Order: sequence, then C-alpha cells, then structure tokens
Amino acid sequence: MSWINRKASQTFPLPRVEPRLLVDRPLAGDDVSLMRYPVTPDGRYFVVRGRLWRMSDPGLDPAERERLVRDLMSARRAVRDALRGSGDVAEARARVDAAKRALGERGPPWWRDGAPDYNRRPVGATPYAGWFTALPPEEPDPRTGPPRPNH
Repeated sequence: MSWINRKASQTFPLPRVEPRLLVDRPLAGDDVSLMRYPVTPDGRYFVVRGRLWRMSDPGLDPAERERLVRDLMSARRAVRDALRGSGDVAEARARVDAAKRALGERGPPWWRDGAPDYNRRPVGATPYAGWFTALPPEEPDPRTGPPRPNH
C-alpha cells in the first residue's frame, strides 16, 4: 500500500533529505542543517522548484519568531477550515499574510543594504542564476519524485 492511501491516523517514517547547500551563519535560530532546500549564499532566499522564496528575518528574537510561526500555522489551518465551509476565507488569508509580513517573508525586505528583492521570482532570472546552476545535482526525494533541473 502506498503512503498516499494510508489513513491519516497512521504514521510512517519519512526519509531524511540531506541539504545541498548551507549558509555559513545561523539564521534566526533556525537549524540550517535541517533545511531541505538550497539557501542562497547571502541567506536571503531558499529555492523550491527553481523559484526564490524569502527567508524569515534573521534579526527576529527567537521567541518572537517561534510565536509568529505558531500564528502562521494557525492561520493556515484557519484557511483550510474556511475553505471547507467553517469560516471566512478572506479573514483567514489576511491572518496568513499578516504573519508572513511579521516574519519578513512578505512586504518590504528585511535587509537594509538597498539590494532589490527577488522574492517569488524564477532563480534563473536573477543574479543568483549562476550560483544555482553550479549546485550539484539534487538527490531525488521519494516523497515528491525526481528533482527539477537547475535551469
């Protein structure tokens, strides 16, 4: 039986996926060694399926960051529940947006050196393209299938 067909109450071990690239500094208390996706050398973005996604603000107090992540997860559950008919979808999505802005993942960039923000852009259309194509090939993840090419 595949894992997709299992009942939600059943648990199963997930394989550990080793990171392909780590930043050389701690990021807001995160254990970067557990990152599943490559992180840009400056620690501003991680890459999923060839697209850049902004990291949380590393200047956040770890306790505040933890609280904001809990708020984000709660808001995401509220969106799920609202889509199933038990709440206001717009209000739940506004909560997700507020939490992501507080974490620094949306809104004005958390860095102050004047560098442009490439959040949600294809990595190949940014100055990070050379870095990304130079990464070693990604190992396949048994949960998601073969990796997408770096290009």
